[in-house]
Amino acid sequence: MKLIENIEDIDKPFENAVITIGNFDGVHIGHQALFHEVIEKADLLGSTSLAMTFEPHPIRVLKKNGHPPLLTPFNQKVALIAKSGIDALISIPFTREFAAITAKEFVYDVLLGRIGMRVIVVGKDYTFGKNRQGNLNLLKSYAEAFDFEVDVVDWVPISNSKPQRISSTRIRELLLDGDVHKAQKLLGRYYQVSGSVIPGRNRGGKLLGFPTANIQLTDELCPKTGIYAVSVNCLGKRYLGVANIGYSPTFEDQEFTIEVHILDFDSDLYGKSITIKFIERIRDEIKFSGISELSDQIARDVETARKILS
Repeated sequence: MKLIENIEDIDKPFENAVITIGNFDGVHIGHQALFHEVIEKADLLGSTSLAMTFEPHPIRVLKKNGHPPLLTPFNQKVALIAKSGIDALISIPFTREFAAITAKEFVYDVLLGRIGMRVIVVGKDYTFGKNRQGNLNLLKSYAEAFDFEVDVVDWVPISNSKPQRISSTRIRELLLDGDVHKAQKLLGRYYQVSGSVIPGRNRGGKLLGFPTANIQLTDELCPKTGIYAVSVNCLGKRYLGVANIGYSPTFEDQEFTIEVHILDFDSDLYGKSITIKFIERIRDEIKFSGISELSDQIARDVETARKILS
């Protein structure tokens, strides 16, 4: 997949391009349905399949405070979209100036004039342009006026019994509830976080007998506090592990940490980047009477994780 990080880098319009547009945070099953439709349409036309996204997330520009944490930082989002088979991803640097472009300017100048759009694939709730003034009806009126096609894809329901659509918001809610299993169903993959291994409080190996890697996250959502069975990608290999998210109540220092004990592993990871995939939540984080009781519980957690991950 070709990554175009500025629309000015497009020398000439694509011929009969098929495009879908969105933030695509999470690149969940609903987003994947859009990509699939784009690719099929482009194949029929013998043209290029495109996706357009924005960096940073528009809400982070338009609302300085209170923006939701990301499910997929930019580099991960790019990698996931590439896996879908899309030919090219156009990443628009999102600014207040870009946000001020009217709906008509966006369609006529950007999508048609610069990109060469022939078909646009969208969901039922698609909006565009300044203050989201453009909606599906306006887009269809432009399609008649400027001779392009609008392909509206049905929302993907959460399940046959739950007609609500799959959304990034719903996935965030599940992760904040610790329900990584249900989140996996909507994402189409296990939720993951990545970060650098930083010095911890030197307790895991020395005090508890279970050395841990302490992770400094970048900019993504962290699931609910608790103990999780996880898989860990580091040093080019995949390992099994047990992750603890929380405040270590047994030690009463109230410092939030994400740490993972990697099973059957004994290497130095300080400064290295690792990825943790959350497979299943094992239990809540609780306070124990002392180090011995906590260590015994960690041993049980490790055995539980081995059974889950086997």
